[in-house]
Amino acid sequence: MGHLVTVATCSLNQWVLDWEGNLSRIVESIRLAKAAGARLRVGPELEICGYSSLDHFHELDLYTHSLEMLRQLLLDESTHGILLDVGVPILHRNLRYNCRVICLDGKILLIRPKMWLANDGNYREMRHFTPWMRPRQTELFHLPKMLAEVQGDTHVLFGDAVISTPETAFGAETCEELFTPRAPHIDMALDGVEIITNSSGSHFTLRKLDTRLQLIMEATRKSGGVYLYANQQGCDGERLYFDGCAMIIVNGDVVAQGSQFSLNDVEVVTATVDLEEVRSYRAAISRGLQAASSTAKYQRIQTPFELSSEEDDADVTKAPTLPIQPRFHSVEEEIALCGGCYLWDYLRRSGTAGYLVPLSGGIDSCATAVIVYSMCRIVMKAIEEGNPQVIEDVKRIAKYNDEGALPKTPQELCNQVFTTLYMGMKKQSSRETRQRAKDLSEAIGSYHVNLDIDDVYEAQKKLVVSTVGFDPKFKVEGGTVQENLTLQCLQARIRMVTAYEFGQILPTARNRPGGGNLLVLGSANVGESADINPIGSIDKADLKRFIAWAEKKFELPCLHEFLTAVPTAELEPITEDYVQSDEADMGMTYQELTIFGRLRKLNKLGPLGMFQRLVHDWSVDRARRPDDDAPYYTPAQVAEKVKKFFHFYAINRHKMTTLTPALHCNDYSPDDNRFDLRPFLYPPFWKSWSFKRIDMELEKIEKKRASKKQ
Repeated sequence: MGHLVTVATCSLNQWVLDWEGNLSRIVESIRLAKAAGARLRVGPELEICGYSSLDHFHELDLYTHSLEMLRQLLLDESTHGILLDVGVPILHRNLRYNCRVICLDGKILLIRPKMWLANDGNYREMRHFTPWMRPRQTELFHLPKMLAEVQGDTHVLFGDAVISTPETAFGAETCEELFTPRAPHIDMALDGVEIITNSSGSHFTLRKLDTRLQLIMEATRKSGGVYLYANQQGCDGERLYFDGCAMIIVNGDVVAQGSQFSLNDVEVVTATVDLEEVRSYRAAISRGLQAASSTAKYQRIQTPFELSSEEDDADVTKAPTLPIQPRFHSVEEEIALCGGCYLWDYLRRSGTAGYLVPLSGGIDSCATAVIVYSMCRIVMKAIEEGNPQVIEDVKRIAKYNDEGALPKTPQELCNQVFTTLYMGMKKQSSRETRQRAKDLSEAIGSYHVNLDIDDVYEAQKKLVVSTVGFDPKFKVEGGTVQENLTLQCLQARIRMVTAYEFGQILPTARNRPGGGNLLVLGSANVGESADINPIGSIDKADLKRFIAWAEKKFELPCLHEFLTAVPTAELEPITEDYVQSDEADMGMTYQELTIFGRLRKLNKLGPLGMFQRLVHDWSVDRARRPDDDAPYYTPAQVAEKVKKFFHFYAINRHKMTTLTPALHCNDYSPDDNRFDLRPFLYPPFWKSWSFKRIDMELEKIEKKRASKKQ
C-alpha cells in the first residue's frame, strides 16, 4: 500500500439555477484536479444547483434538473478515474435532503445527507431541508430511472457512512456540521477515518475568516487527520458573497490555501499528504483509549480504487506538501476585495450596462464609489493575468468590439461602466461637497454629471402651496419639525427619482452600443432607494478605515478631504451660524450608533438590558485604562441615549422591510430580508414598560451615587 496521497478541493463561482454553467464549472474543477494528479476531489455545498436557491428548494423541478445534471456528470468519461464528492439536493421518500453524492467512474458509491442544518443568521436550511437524524445508519435509496440506467442497479446506499479504499478511509461532513459541539469528524477520526471532506456554503462576514480557520484547524489538531475544506466563491444570486478560501489541513497545519476573493470561476487547491504522518500523530495513548472504547462505528463502503500506490511512493519527485502560514486580509482589504468582486459578479450576471452612484460629497457615497473603483482595479488585474471569462465579460459590458481592444487602466474601465451624479441645491449644497465629488470622479475616472435639482424641488413644493394653501418652511426659517422633515424628505425623493432617470437614459445618451441601463448603487440611507447597496451593513468606523487605507493604497489623495469633513446630509439651508450635522440630528455619534447596533443584534439586548450594560461601560464615575475610548456619560445621559435609540429604531423599523438589498458584511446588519426579523409596528416606546423600568433602575443608581458622595 502507498501512503502518499494527492487530494484536491476547490472554490466554484456557482450561480443559482444556472444548470449547465454550474455543471461545466464542476467538470472543469475535476479536470484541473486530475491534471494535478489528485485522486480525490471535493466541491462546495449544493454545487449542482447553487447554494442560494432558497424557496426554489420547494420545487420538484429543482430536484429533477439536479439529477439530470448529475447524470451528465456520471456519463462524462473525463470525470472518471478520481473519487468525487459532489453537492446535490436529493428527494428521498418524500423528504428533501441536502446531500453529498460520492461517486467513482460513473457510479454512485454513497449518498450522504446533511445531519446538522444551518438555521441562524442568513441561513434557513430547516425551511428547505430535513436533517438526517440517524447517525451512522444507512438505508437504500431507490434510483430514478435516469440514474438507474447509468448505475446498472436500482438502489444505492443512503445515510451516514464512510468510504474505504485499500490504503485509507474517508468521510464527509457538510458546512455547519463542523461548527457543532459534537462534530461528525470527531467520531469519524476515532473510528479510523483519516481523510475528512467538508463542503461548505459559507458566506463572507468581516473578520470571519480567522474564526472559520481556527475551527477547521482544530478539527484535526486534536484528532489528527487530513481535512479538505471546499467553499463557494462569489455572488450566486443573493446579497451574500461566498468567500472561497478552499483549504487542506493536515494534523492542524494548513498545507494549502486558496484565495478568499477572486474573479476566477474555478479555483482548485491540491496537496500531497503522507498518511503515515496521520497515523503517527494519532499514536497518543489517551487518544487510543478513547478510540478503542468508542461505540460510534461507521459502515464502510469498500472500493478497490487506490488513492495511492507503492509505485507512487517510489517516485522521489513526489513529496508531502509542507505547512504554510495562513493568509489573512485586513478589514480594509476585505471591504475593497469583497465589495469589488461582488459588484463585478452582479454586473456581469445582471446584463446591465454599468453602475451609477449619486455622489453627495460625503463619506458614504464616497465609499461606494471607491468600492466600484476597487472593482475596476480587480478586473484590470484579471485582464493582465489573461482571465478569459473576465476578458469576455469586459468586452460585452464595456462595448469593446474591436479585436484585441481592452481598457488599459482602471480609470478607463471606470469611465465605461461607472457614472457618478452630483445633485445639488443652491441653498443647501456647499461648494466644498460639490468640489469633493468632482475631485473624486476625476481621480477614479468615472463619467461625472453635475446638476442642480432646484427647479424640480420648487415645482413639487408649489404643489402643496397651490393645493392646500400652506407654504412649508425649514426649521432655520421658522418652520416646525414636521415642515422641516417634509422638505428634507422631498429632496431625498427627488434625488432618488433623478438617479433612476439618469440611470435609464445615460447609456443611450452617451451612444453606448445597445444602450441598456445603469444599476443605481445606494449609500446606506434608508430614506433613499437603490438597486444594490454595497456598504449597507458596514459601520462608519470600518468605512473610515477603508477610505484612509484607499487614500494611500489606491493613490487617491482627494479622499483625505472626505475623512476630515463633518458628516452632513445637506438637506437644510446653510446659514452663517448653522450647518446641518448627521450626529447632531441623531443625538448620538456614529461610534455610539455602532455600539447600539451590536448590543441590539449580537448581544440580544432590549432597552433595559442595554441600559444596564452601558450604564457601566460608559460610566463617568469608573476608572479607565489609557486605551479605553468608551464615551463618558452620567447614568441619566445613558438612559436618554438608549431611549432615543430605541424610539427612532421603532418609528423607522418599517423602512427596513423595503430596504435596498445590501451586501452582507456584518453580523449586526438590520437587513429585514431574513437576517433580522422583527415587527415593524411598535407600541410607543416612550410609554412602554421597558422605558419605565429604565427609569426605576436609574432612580436606584442615582440614589447609590448620591450616597457615595456624602
